[in-house]
Amino acid sequence: MKCQKCAKPATFHITDVIEKGKHQEFHFCDEHARQHLAPPEEAPTMGKLAETLATQAGLGAASPTMREPSAADKQVCPVCQITFLEFRNSGRLGCPYDYEVFRDELMPLLESIHGETRHSGKVPKRAPRNTQQQTTLIQLRNELKRAVAAEDYEAAAKLRDKIQEIERDQV
Repeated sequence: MKCQKCAKPATFHITDVIEKGKHQEFHFCDEHARQHLAPPEEAPTMGKLAETLATQAGLGAASPTMREPSAADKQVCPVCQITFLEFRNSGRLGCPYDYEVFRDELMPLLESIHGETRHSGKVPKRAPRNTQQQTTLIQLRNELKRAVAAEDYEAAAKLRDKIQEIERDQV
């Protein structure tokens, strides 16, 4: 299917709901989809609207939705490459090593959520006995993703075999 505004292939299929029960379908290329989805220039954006409301309510820049990224948000795990900001947005850590890297930020959070900072429950049977093995597996899986993305399939096959060998040894 082609884009409705040019001859490029349509990669975005957008359905706009006009009224209850009525909708309009659009088929656009990447460029025209961005133009269609971009807010009109004269209309206030949600960020500006939130900023205006926060100012009127006396919250100013202290509004939680408008907060500036802190130095902690820029911290990066050397093993899985996740940033603390990515964790804040997704709610998921990338590897067990993140608990050490983001310790200062996570401890108060864990304590407020769970009331404790120590795990005292079961451990999955398939969990690696050795944290070093688990770290190695995470690094190998990240390298595998990069090799596949770079289309280096020979390296990817070797990495896959290493991962399978480590997983076999764990059982």
